[in-house]
Amino acid sequence: MARGRPALPITLTGDERDWLERAARRWKVSHALAERARIILKIADGQTGIDVANTVGVTNSTVSRWRARFLEFRLAGLGDAPRAGRPRTIDDDAVEECIRCTLEDTPKNATHWSTRSMAARIRFDKSTVSRIWRTFGLRPHAYKTYSLSTDPEFVAKVHDVVGLYLNPPHGALVLSVDEKPSVQALDRRQPMLPLFPGQEARGNHDYVRCGTTDLIAALNVATGAVIGKCYPRHTAVEFRKFLDHVDASIPPELTEVHVIMDNLSTHKTDTVRHWFLKRPRYHVHFTPTHASWLNQIEIWFSILHSRQLKRGVHRSTKDLRAAIEAFITDGNEHPRPFKWTRTAEQILGSVARLAARIRPTKPTEDGGTDFSRTSETGY
Repeated sequence: MARGRPALPITLTGDERDWLERAARRWKVSHALAERARIILKIADGQTGIDVANTVGVTNSTVSRWRARFLEFRLAGLGDAPRAGRPRTIDDDAVEECIRCTLEDTPKNATHWSTRSMAARIRFDKSTVSRIWRTFGLRPHAYKTYSLSTDPEFVAKVHDVVGLYLNPPHGALVLSVDEKPSVQALDRRQPMLPLFPGQEARGNHDYVRCGTTDLIAALNVATGAVIGKCYPRHTAVEFRKFLDHVDASIPPELTEVHVIMDNLSTHKTDTVRHWFLKRPRYHVHFTPTHASWLNQIEIWFSILHSRQLKRGVHRSTKDLRAAIEAFITDGNEHPRPFKWTRTAEQILGSVARLAARIRPTKPTEDGGTDFSRTSETGY
């Protein structure tokens, strides 16, 4: 039987084999490049074209094409060749100008760019602007807030609180305590529309205020269980009543209780201070000022808001309190603690990078502050 011309063998250098082996097993390279690397490696190991095609899952012509490309161009031949199509109409300088305007300028009578305003500025199509922004990860429409603590004991407090999360004292109870004040009981003027296939649930924007309540809660960091009570007001008197409620819930044989709180004024009144002094098993730990994100109970408050309060319909404060108490009771049946993973060093590193960008350096002539960028962090 007639046979075709024998295929030329492939001999790899040590560097070529190392590169191909890394490309064949790496997850971050394209699937096509990994496939081509495996083809060349198997040919170099002496397998026939048909065997390679069956093993890799491609056609025999595909194996022949990449064999020929590799023999002619070596590793450079495994990349994609230039494809036919319309030539580029936007050069690198134009892309750079779009990025520079986005980062350094602002439009007239606006605080940030839109695709249309940027397109009018640099005379591109708005879809082109959108592609450039997506490529370089620019989102001028997005906006987030931040709060940088100015507490002089920030570092010590971060180590103190995070240490309780990651390495709590043996046999001790760690409680994260805070208030969620002025929780509104809202009644909707029009009924909520339920979820349907292809259509999300909808609610009317208009509502009726039916009063407020103040929720005080304590989260058991180890178990995820929550102790919570609602009060009509938010003063040190109510907070002390809540502490009495918490104390009655803790077994008397437990001799060490650590309480994490923020710097709210009601937490530092004489009434509250004397309450703790009379109970030596309690140890108070304050989070840094403007750093409530360090208190785990805030995570639970966020869950309460999204799952119960945001869409809830409560025609009275009584209904609202009943809904909150039911949410707490239901969650305590199968509590799950939050898994805290960030170390104090990681948190301080993140804050230091933020502080390096915004730390005030010197007063301005008009008495304001110059927030020039600096490498110093202050932490």
